[in-house]
Amino acid sequence: MLILNRKPGEAIQIGENIELVVVSLAGEQVKLGINAPRHIDIHRKEIYLSIQEENNAATKHVEDLSKLLPTNVKK
Repeated sequence: MLILNRKPGEAIQIGENIELVVVSLAGEQVKLGINAPRHIDIHRKEIYLSIQEENNAATKHVEDLSKLLPTNVKK
């Protein structure tokens, strides 16, 4: 894990397209601004993990996806 110190107004660049900006500090709370392309999904970690759990649960009972495809499809 990379640990960096930043002050309000300072930023961290991730690759060419993502910038994290420290907007403010208040006690133990940090507000971050994120500049990223619209096609990149950005979620709080607990929301991301919840989405992953829901996706896994939705596919848990699908044993063989090929059984869901029609067998007499004309090309």
